[in-house]
Amino acid sequence: MAGGWSRDGAVQEQIDASVEDEIQRARSQLAKGESAEECDECGAPIPEARRKAIPGVRLCIDCQSAHEKERSQSGGINRRGSKDSQLR
Repeated sequence: MAGGWSRDGAVQEQIDASVEDEIQRARSQLAKGESAEECDECGAPIPEARRKAIPGVRLCIDCQSAHEKERSQSGGINRRGSKDSQLR
């Protein structure tokens, strides 16, 4: 059901396009190439199982966790902003 000037299915197409864009962004951030045997940040050895599971891995689990935590805390999109809060 479309409203206004949009055609039927336009909303779903927009949702699908947004999901596809996010998938492509996530894939572009995946490591590529040969995995490191030692962590690039702390120098700790990276277990062989991790190197096989994640091709191109450059960080140990501890450094990767810290890196992801730091990245998730900085910026991003305010997904809690509803139309009601924007109208006030």
